Amino acid sequence: MRNKKWYFTIFALTIAVLVFTYVRGKVTTEETWFDANRADVKNVVFDKGLPSLSGLVKSVRPSVVNISTTSVIKGPNVHDRFFGQQNPFRDFFGEDFFEKFFGDSPKREFKQRSLGSGCIIDREGYIITNNHVIEKAQTIKVKLIDGKEYDATVVGRDPKTDLALIKIDAKNSLHVATFGDSDNLEIGDWVVAIGNPFGLETTVTAGIVSAKGRVIGAGPYDDFIQTDASINPGNSGGPLFNLKGEVVGINTAIVSGGQGIGFAIPINMARELLPQLKSKGKVTRGWLGVVIQKITPEIAKTFGLKESEGALVSDVTEDGPAEKAGIKRGDVIVSFNGKAIKEMDALPKLVGATEIGKKAKVGIIRDGKPLEVEVIIGELKDEKLQASKKPEVEKDFGLVVQNITPEIATHLNLKDKRGVIVTDVQPGSPAQEGDIRSGDIIKEISRKPIKNIEDFKEAMKKVNIKEGAVLLIQRENVTFYTVLRG
Repeated sequence: MRNKKWYFTIFALTIAVLVFTYVRGKVTTEETWFDANRADVKNVVFDKGLPSLSGLVKSVRPSVVNISTTSVIKGPNVHDRFFGQQNPFRDFFGEDFFEKFFGDSPKREFKQRSLGSGCIIDREGYIITNNHVIEKAQTIKVKLIDGKEYDATVVGRDPKTDLALIKIDAKNSLHVATFGDSDNLEIGDWVVAIGNPFGLETTVTAGIVSAKGRVIGAGPYDDFIQTDASINPGNSGGPLFNLKGEVVGINTAIVSGGQGIGFAIPINMARELLPQLKSKGKVTRGWLGVVIQKITPEIAKTFGLKESEGALVSDVTEDGPAEKAGIKRGDVIVSFNGKAIKEMDALPKLVGATEIGKKAKVGIIRDGKPLEVEVIIGELKDEKLQASKKPEVEKDFGLVVQNITPEIATHLNLKDKRGVIVTDVQPGSPAQEGDIRSGDIIKEISRKPIKNIEDFKEAMKKVNIKEGAVLLIQRENVTFYTVLRG
């Protein structure tokens, strides 16, 4: 009897083990919903372990140079050093108070030293770097990897892209860097930065391309490569290499307080400008003669656009190429010489790269209808914007406005007195949310011209705040559209 019970127990345990094994196999072998959606990713990067960069670094380090500059700055005079910048006597007695009693005391001069990096691009001694590294420098010293130092002269500068070309007279042969193709860079590609951060010569850091085409507000031609390769003060002007040892960027900027966020100018942009920097010492660019702005979804809806694409013309320069071709304020530029303008930032780059005097076909949308005009490209020249001051008077819809009096027009150097000037904006109002500021001049409301405060009041009566209205604003010497919505 006991033997039968023993055999039955063994049999039951065996069945239980078999059932458990079968069920477990079904669970582990059948695909779940997340297994079925899992991509077949091959580990192409780390199959053979992390690559060593030592060979690459040895081959390219001699092309990287250390740049040190000296400039002279004027410090405060005797009374400013005593009272500081907040001198109470200056406000009370005027600027010439101390000069009357103590004479015009000279300001002390101080030597300021700065460090940067550069890259040898020609055996004749041409070196590319950042404009801000050598700007206003009275002396420029270049130190090679072998410790030899040379005086450098500025060949050309381009503040708009922060590029500069300098030259040394080196008798010995120089190691020249090879340019790559920055357009071929992909997000995730490995890159190597070499420079002199904090004076630590030929420091090597590595990382990946984090993004391309970054616009950081440095200028109208922003098109930066973002990388997490460590870039610090002193790296400016140094090269960014790919794993082939080719220069793909010029390290230029960092995010203040940011960790692993650096920016480099694409080498393809520098390649286009270097011939002009070498031959003319500056860069001349094409000019269209328009002020443009980004098209937000609200503006697109108001203008009847299907997509928030293109560049909205908020102002046209008098007698400029665009005005002569018939381009008007409120037009949306959607193409330039056959190339689509998806983002506003693309237009200045295309226009700037166009040969001066050449005809260009510009595609626009006006009142919902597509048009094409032919423009003869002019030459871009630097213009200084004049700042404005702000008066005040009447209130409506979160705005305080007043007519542009002759005194205001003279004070602000306004040739056109049409419109109303904003003298105050109520906190939390639709006007504040629409980015309207004191000192702005309202030129249009819902595409209707505003000549004076009567026009303003009449137009605002017809505005449905919930549906929104487009206002044309002039701020200093720039005009742009904004949407007023409650």
